[in-house]
Amino acid sequence: MFSNIMYCTHPRHFAWVPGPSNFVGVLADALASGVNVCPGTWLESSGPSQIELITTEWLVELCGLPAGAGGVFVSGGSIANLTGLATARQIKLGASMDGAVIYTSDQAHSSNWKNIRVLGFRPEQTRLIPVDAHLMLDAAALSDAVDEDRRNGKRPFCVIATAGTTNTGTVDPLDAIADVCEKQDLWLHVDGAYGAAAVLTERGRALLKGMERAHSLALDPHKWLFQPFDIGCCLVRDVRWLEESFSEHPEYLQDTRDKMDMSREVNFCDRGVQLTRAARARKLWMSIKVYGLDRFRAAIDQGISNAERAQDLLQEHGSFEIITPAQIGVVTFRYRPPNCSDDDLNQLARSMFDGILADGHALLTTTVINGQTVLRLCTINPRTTDEDIRSTIEMIARVGADSYSSGDGARE
Repeated sequence: MFSNIMYCTHPRHFAWVPGPSNFVGVLADALASGVNVCPGTWLESSGPSQIELITTEWLVELCGLPAGAGGVFVSGGSIANLTGLATARQIKLGASMDGAVIYTSDQAHSSNWKNIRVLGFRPEQTRLIPVDAHLMLDAAALSDAVDEDRRNGKRPFCVIATAGTTNTGTVDPLDAIADVCEKQDLWLHVDGAYGAAAVLTERGRALLKGMERAHSLALDPHKWLFQPFDIGCCLVRDVRWLEESFSEHPEYLQDTRDKMDMSREVNFCDRGVQLTRAARARKLWMSIKVYGLDRFRAAIDQGISNAERAQDLLQEHGSFEIITPAQIGVVTFRYRPPNCSDDDLNQLARSMFDGILADGHALLTTTVINGQTVLRLCTINPRTTDEDIRSTIEMIARVGADSYSSGDGARE
């Protein structure tokens, strides 16, 4: 098995969003799995449930949500987004989804499109809002679209904004979007699965201003809080919304409620889809207790700096074109030899991925931005050194030159 996996904790794994976990989290996860903890109800797992309660409260405070906010740990950002959107549907729409409209941009994570389908919305009930030159959702265009839909008898109810897109690390203008949502009485769901944890840093906090105004927020501790897979979290502005959306009281669970102090104790099965669920909170709780938030803050800040360092080295080399500048740990670019058309450059980037994979020194992948196939580095691993960045760019340049000379990027 181990010879047939990609080692996503490796310091030169820059593909997709790496999962650089930590030893304390691994140990805590093993302990929880070994005891086979199931924190679905307080009666069954009061200790692990208390840890989940404490840890979600830490995240509420970290993200700037108000008193009364709360959350639930889930498998990852996909289910965290599903939880937030299902809550929005229940609280804003009730029993009828007729005419309801959700707004987002083409840079939203693919899980949101899946979740919209799973929740029963038709394709025409999602409206794409254009992005600006920086790939940020255009808040003015959003406001105009909502006005138009209201005039046409539709029911605008939810906006999905992104705090750190997977493609480029872009953060939507959250404050401006929150202004529109407040004025138009819309639910604001912020998908911060990738970028929300950057709020720990000074640079991240400035970019994420407005995130604290979300009605629901998804974030992934198994990304930038360095936890082993899997752990995601959905936070909501009023924790009662989760229980209104997901609580069920079958007869066979009556004892779990009869024995509860409802003022202090929580059945986490009432805050999400799962009844049987893993004790995910323990690893994050234990990691923070052992390392402290300052270590996490420094590690996140290093990830941001590593992307900026990579951009500097790419620009110094002279053979690369920056497509989107470094933004909270992501930079996109392409190898650009002279006299190549855009089609040739797209083909060259795809061929370079094959060469990079065969080389084995580092792993990065491609994406498409404005019709251009580009290479993408995600640099969030705190074990990544300056030499790792430098040697990776030297390897990319070498692979690019070899691919070009072999005719993969045809000359005009």
